[in-house]
Amino acid sequence: MSLRLLVEQDLPDYKRLRDAMLARHESAFTSDAPTEIQRDAASYRSRLHPQAGGRALFTLGAWIEGELVGALTCEHEARQKVRHVTHLVGMMVADAHQGRGVGRELLGLALTMLRREPVLETVTLSVSAGNDAAMALYRRFGFSRYGHLARAIRLSDGRYVAKDLMSLDLRS
Repeated sequence: MSLRLLVEQDLPDYKRLRDAMLARHESAFTSDAPTEIQRDAASYRSRLHPQAGGRALFTLGAWIEGELVGALTCEHEARQKVRHVTHLVGMMVADAHQGRGVGRELLGLALTMLRREPVLETVTLSVSAGNDAAMALYRRFGFSRYGHLARAIRLSDGRYVAKDLMSLDLRS
């Protein structure tokens, strides 16, 4: 497995992975598959780096034998009062590669990179309630739950899914 920052040429692979994950795991993501599948791959450019016009510091990708099998985006706001906080979003690992350490490697590298940024102190994420494997991974890295949002997302069949909100102090 190799990990690296996504670049412009990776956007079609990123879109393919994201579309597949959204379609197969509706309760795991806030975005919905029917809307996202309409997006062009280039529309994800803002997830690459701050100069691309979005809030993303970076998006990491995991490749196995030339295939993008996992990704994780880190977002950051420039507003003065919250610029010490960063957010992990869109963690995904292709079904065929789950349970093989891809998520662990992505998260570990992301946290290493974030700890190098002197302005950053806190990292947050949200995870769908009931996603025990993801919760266990985040806890192993030191994240703790600070909140629970019941009915955070409404699925296409009308059911609701809660989100657990987690954070990690990057300086400890």
